[in-house]
Order: sequence, then structure tokens, then C-alpha cells
Amino acid sequence: MSEPILTLVDVAVAFDALRAVDGVSLTVPRGQRRAIIGPNGAGKTTLFNAIAGAVPPTSGKILFDAREITRLPPHRRAQLGISRTFQITNLFPTLSVRDNMVLALRGLSPRKFSLFGKPDTDEAEAPRIAAALDAARIGGRADAIVKEMSYGEQRQLEIAIALVTRPTMLLLDEPAAGLSPAERSMVAEIIRSLDRDITVVLIEHDMDLALGLVDYVTCMFEGRVLVEEPPEAIRRNAKVQEVYLGKPRHA
Repeated sequence: MSEPILTLVDVAVAFDALRAVDGVSLTVPRGQRRAIIGPNGAGKTTLFNAIAGAVPPTSGKILFDAREITRLPPHRRAQLGISRTFQITNLFPTLSVRDNMVLALRGLSPRKFSLFGKPDTDEAEAPRIAAALDAARIGGRADAIVKEMSYGEQRQLEIAIALVTRPTMLLLDEPAAGLSPAERSMVAEIIRSLDRDITVVLIEHDMDLALGLVDYVTCMFEGRVLVEEPPEAIRRNAKVQEVYLGKPRHA
């Protein structure tokens, strides 16, 4: 097994009396494809938010690439190589695909406000943007206005935006939510084709889709890790079946 890129040590996130994440410890090796699954309310997105820096852990530690990042703000984590997508599209709908990409790329650089004065891409940015759009299978759509794109294309653009910063870890929060079967297949193909230099951690409610994409699975229930196993073992795991099907659990 390769060295870990992400380590969580007893991480908890509480909102008043509610412990949305309740003492989660896990390790993700570099280059792994990991799914975090579980029923609604299991704490998956809150855990993602803690990893990305959107919410501070109440307790515990988060280490990325052997560096503690527990209290770092989101933009510092992004600069270290963590990139994410969201359940709901988070784009600038009246701008072109290219301008959305430029904003994402310059958001991590000293040129973060330069789009307003000079929207054109420079010699260093253009190939990075082209490569990310190609990886997301929308290489021919750079000049399209985002609001005129299909919902599936917008989801692909979100992946491209996450990739253009050249992350070493990509957090995908329900990347196929709301998509047609054909669009879901496209998103799955994009994820499978990503270079193994990028570690991928994804949340996905569609278990068949998730289990077909990953090497290892963490199943959460009521804020805790219920079980961690390879996909085939997860398919057969009685505890996982119970929490998804809502059957009573017995000691």
C-alpha cells in the first residue's frame, strides 16, 4: 500500500447537540479511489466539508500529505492540492466556459482579480485550461455560455474547474446527481480516466455507480464509520444492506 495522502484522526463535527460527524478516523492512500457512502443523514457531506475546510472540526485532526491542515482555511487547502465539486452546480452562468475556468485558475494565484481587466488567457493558462476541458470531455465548448449548456455539461464543467488547478486530491460530492443514465455513464468514464497521480474521494448515493469506480469504500451511519471494505465485500455486507434498506439492526 502506498503512503497516505489523507488521514483523519477521531474527527468530530458538532452543531449544538447534533454530532453530524462523530469520531471518524480513516486513511486514504495516495492514488486511491475511495467512495464514502451511507444513507441520508450519515454525515458524508459534513465530513467532506471538514476535509475541504468549509466547516471546522469540533475535535480531532486532519492531515493532508503528512501536514496537519485541521485549522487551515479552504483557500490554503486548495493551494496545497485539494480540489472539490459540490452537490449543486456552483458556476457563473452568464460567463463563458473559458472565463469560468480562468476564474478558477487565477483564484489560487496573485492574479485572482485580473479577469476584470484582462479576461484573455495567457500562454501558461491556455494549455492547462484546454487539458482540463478535454479531460472532462467538453474540449469543444470553451466559448459556450454556461447557462446555455445542458445540466450534464455543467456537471462536466465543474469537474474541469476542479481539475484545472492540478490537484493531488479531488473530492467529488455526488458528481452524478440529477443526471440521465447516459450522462452518468459519461461522468463515470471521466472519473475512470483520471491519472492515478490524483487521489479521488467521492460521495455518491448510487451504490452501483460508486462501487464500479473505486478501490475501497467507507460506509458511514449516524456520523460514524460503520465498515470499510473493498467494493465486492461491501455489496455482500449485511450491515450495509441493513442501513440502506432501513431494516432493524440486531446485536
